[in-house]
Amino acid sequence: MLEDLPADAGAALAYCGVGIALMALGFVMVDILTPGNLRRQIWIERNRNAALLVSANLLGVGMIVATAIWTSQGAIGTALASSALYGVIGLAAMALAFLLLDLVTPGEFRGVVAEKELHPGVWVSAALHIAVAAVVAAGLT
Repeated sequence: MLEDLPADAGAALAYCGVGIALMALGFVMVDILTPGNLRRQIWIERNRNAALLVSANLLGVGMIVATAIWTSQGAIGTALASSALYGVIGLAAMALAFLLLDLVTPGEFRGVVAEKELHPGVWVSAALHIAVAAVVAAGLT
């Protein structure tokens, strides 16, 4: 039991690395898909729309990676690779769903994220991110 501790700690650190990298990629994805500088909108301008959308994205990525880790079997290398792969699939699915939502809503929805007032459409988009992530996570089980 105690002899497994270094290997288990190494695996936990590796999974953390994959999860953090995917969450950073998710942040960049939202930044690319929305107008303006996302970091500035959230931390300087305190834009609630941007914060809500990014939060939903981060929660979604976390759900996917956690499920991929939970359901992984085999060697750590294979498990890490599958976690990363499913994370990327989830990010791509979330981006596609976001763009499709933008297509079917009146006006340019992506611009709503930069508005100062909290917009109900951002709640819909946030829910969409989490729902897509749940679908990807369920596909792992």
